[in-house]
Amino acid sequence: MVKKKSNIIFIIADDLGYWALGAYGNKDAITPNIDKLAQEGKKFDNFFCASPVCSPARASIFTGRIPSQHGILDWLDEWENGTTTEEYLKGQSTFVDILSKNNYICCMSGKWHMGAADKPQNGFKYWYSHQKGGGPYYNAPMYKDGELVLEEEYITDKITDYALDFIENNWEKENPFFLSLNYTAPHSPWNCKNHPENILNLYKDCSFQSCPRDPYHPWKIVETFEGTEEERIDVLKGYFGALTSMDFNIGRVIESLEKKKLLEDTIIIFTSDNGMNMGHHGIFGKGNGTSPLNMYDTSVKIPFIMYKKGEFKAEVVENLLSHYDIRQTILEYLDLNDNLDTNVNYPGKSFKKILENNSLEENENIVIYDEYGPTRMIRNKNFKYIHRYPDGPCEFYNLMEDPQEKNNLIEEKKYENIIDSMRVELLTWYADHVNPEIDGALLPVYGGGQKKLAGKWGGFQKDTFGRYQSKYIFSGDNQLKENILTIDKENKIQ
Repeated sequence: MVKKKSNIIFIIADDLGYWALGAYGNKDAITPNIDKLAQEGKKFDNFFCASPVCSPARASIFTGRIPSQHGILDWLDEWENGTTTEEYLKGQSTFVDILSKNNYICCMSGKWHMGAADKPQNGFKYWYSHQKGGGPYYNAPMYKDGELVLEEEYITDKITDYALDFIENNWEKENPFFLSLNYTAPHSPWNCKNHPENILNLYKDCSFQSCPRDPYHPWKIVETFEGTEEERIDVLKGYFGALTSMDFNIGRVIESLEKKKLLEDTIIIFTSDNGMNMGHHGIFGKGNGTSPLNMYDTSVKIPFIMYKKGEFKAEVVENLLSHYDIRQTILEYLDLNDNLDTNVNYPGKSFKKILENNSLEENENIVIYDEYGPTRMIRNKNFKYIHRYPDGPCEFYNLMEDPQEKNNLIEEKKYENIIDSMRVELLTWYADHVNPEIDGALLPVYGGGQKKLAGKWGGFQKDTFGRYQSKYIFSGDNQLKENILTIDKENKIQ
């Protein structure tokens, strides 16, 4: 029996860019509860997902591995006859497995999207899971005690209800608990009919200045939003309405903790699986909102907030960190021995010092890596380089002069040495970390979904990945010459 540890509530939003919260400067968003956590806790200003799409990002959060180590390389679309057929993380430990082995009572409520949604996995005992990834906010398909039910009520409320019931009735109070509260909000569908009218009325006169009306990106996939100004406002009301509904439900959880005198014993973590463009760069979508897949900061940079009353000093953290750092941080902070998967070359580092209210030293060479199939990114505070296999197009941005990433400087002679250095560093780092059996750079990942185990793990089956893509023909200098759209209408972006 280990000594009593802090309870943990880990909240994961769905498709929420860092820019969309009041705490991160958004003047349109109504997010008082999340903003309060950020104001009174640690708000991380430079936190990144490991892949700008749902399933790979979530798997990296829980396993501490990059996609080319855990094998989920695109959003999962492998349902057959109403249920998933693979446990995609089977045989791989998550930090929840280790918490469970140390007497934490673990509950998952909401979106799993990492296979076999009908049954508890990876250390969880209590389980209320969305059948797929995205879907309707009313009549959502959910697994409860192994049975598929359609929840008539608003799903954001129901996900919270299950979590509160766990804390009230199922948590074995002699042990600490871990609650993974995984909302589907503010994932599409965004149109207003999917969200409560009283919440939408809060945005009745909002013009959504935080969402630019940029010209459509030339790489934008055709399945994402195109419409009139009136239709755009309706979509944005739905997006922000879903966000505010989630925020109000987080307020319910905090209120419950306060009433039960648990708040001081509980670490609250808030993040998102990936970023989101709601007009940014002329895109309505994330990494697979374009073809080729994109790595804009609006797609890969996410909010990250940690709060513990009376223990975490309020501050803004500027260090560059990633979802793949979470596993090491939680386990080291709780002083739990990570003796599982010792043969894995984990990419992350612990930022325990920050939680102990000390500074985390960071040298000039600190970088963040991201991958989405054959698209890979290396980013430091000043520059970003994006490499696409096998032959581009590649991108380079001077983030000091161009933080909005408007000007691709890949052909600029004065940056040749920096680009070459970042390219070598990226190729070397991935060569050190990827499992060659499931190397995403060598697989046909287009953003159209993953139906089976990838690469060698799945027998290199040709239909593993959906072909939701644009076909591009590039000249030698990587300039776009021709765009021929080919869409598999059966695949939908999740």
